[in-house]
Amino acid sequence: MQTIRSAIRHQVHWLVGHGSGEAPAPGPRTGQGLFGPDSVTWRVHRDFTSMMIGGVSSLLLQMLHPGALGGVWDHSNFRRDMSGRLRRTAQFISGTTYGSTDQALRLIERVRHVHERVHGELPDGTPYRASDPALLTWVHVAEVRSFLSSYLRYRNPALSAAEQDRYFAETAIIARHLGATSVPTTRLEIEGYLKAIRPDLRWDRRTRQVARALLSQPSENPALAPFSSLMLGAGVDLLPGWASEMHGFRVPARRKRAIRAGALGTAAIVRWALREEGAAAASA
Repeated sequence: MQTIRSAIRHQVHWLVGHGSGEAPAPGPRTGQGLFGPDSVTWRVHRDFTSMMIGGVSSLLLQMLHPGALGGVWDHSNFRRDMSGRLRRTAQFISGTTYGSTDQALRLIERVRHVHERVHGELPDGTPYRASDPALLTWVHVAEVRSFLSSYLRYRNPALSAAEQDRYFAETAIIARHLGATSVPTTRLEIEGYLKAIRPDLRWDRRTRQVARALLSQPSENPALAPFSSLMLGAGVDLLPGWASEMHGFRVPARRKRAIRAGALGTAAIVRWALREEGAAAASA
């Protein structure tokens, strides 16, 4: 049992950068930061399994936008290092959520500098740039909508409507710091935004290749391969129905039930593995 617990902890630490100096560990040990321990954001982002599932789903959703896909296609080695993209996202979320205000703002500034170098042309000649405020809003909405949907499914389905709106309002601060504009801050605004942007979304052979690279990425730890496979399947299952249709995903109802049951069980195991660390962080 201790071996399993250690393997899970090691994988979590590797993903969020804890122990490497890259990002603070989740937990109330780094001061108020951008949100503070009473925020809904701290609660939602603390649940590792639902965040990983939400992260996979958000990448699948984001790549339906031609501009977001262009940045991945032209400026990353996604075929060999899709797990690296997930890891960098996890470290950014962990650092901006639980780090001090100075740490969070440094991470945001670092990402802004990276965005300035990411630009190009789509196959039809349309220019794109990662620093485009409208594109930043899309990436943000795809992320937070996915994170909260996963939290509601796998951690706390009883989170109130008011708390859900608070989560969107709180996390909008990061999007604005990154340069996003007209950021939706309530559930109603999020759903309205997604409905309005759907005509701009596309699926093509490049989308298929990037999605395939994500969903076929091998686990960094072979012992945790079943866990990784389950997280990927749960990420697909979490997509809005219209996004699943665009990707061409066909998941039978029986398979969906098995994925959700497995993910719920896995989430409980991960919480057990991290429980002692959470208690230590709370007393620090």
